[in-house]
Amino acid sequence: MRHRYRTVQADGLPREPRRAAARPGPRTAWGRVPSLIAACLALLVAVLAAGCTAAGDEDGGRSAVTQEASSSAAPDAGARVPDWAEGFVTLTVGELPGEARETLRLIDSEGPFPYEKDGSRFGNFEGLLPEQRRGYYREFTVPTPGERDRGARRIVTGDGGEIYYTDDHYETFKAVLR
Repeated sequence: MRHRYRTVQADGLPREPRRAAARPGPRTAWGRVPSLIAACLALLVAVLAAGCTAAGDEDGGRSAVTQEASSSAAPDAGARVPDWAEGFVTLTVGELPGEARETLRLIDSEGPFPYEKDGSRFGNFEGLLPEQRRGYYREFTVPTPGERDRGARRIVTGDGGEIYYTDDHYETFKAVLR
């Protein structure tokens, strides 16, 4: 055990022991945390908290990207949005690109479809659409002008009459109202 003895100054008065200089900045269990890192962490926590509360608990696992308000694009301000379209941006058929309207016409008349994969099962592996049994959703290609392949645009239909449109290859979906 170490003992501290008071030392005496030349004038005979006791001298106070030296203390370590105070360190600037906060002290934590991890040592000193630079204020820039602390500010970044606080910002990250705030953004995550805002994102979690914006998505809510009733979103069925859909991402915040698809959780935009749907009332601005609803066909009639007084019309009720169907349950399957809740939480999605909505479009009317008239707001779709012409190629998408033509694809809907082909779907209604049951073909013939220009692409072999049209009408195939859509797996919803992204989890952005409401969860349903396997085989519930079907996908159809919406031709993209200037593309040599199928492009990124699709219409996905559900067995219950749902219609979803994506123009970014399943990154986001919009509910199409008739």
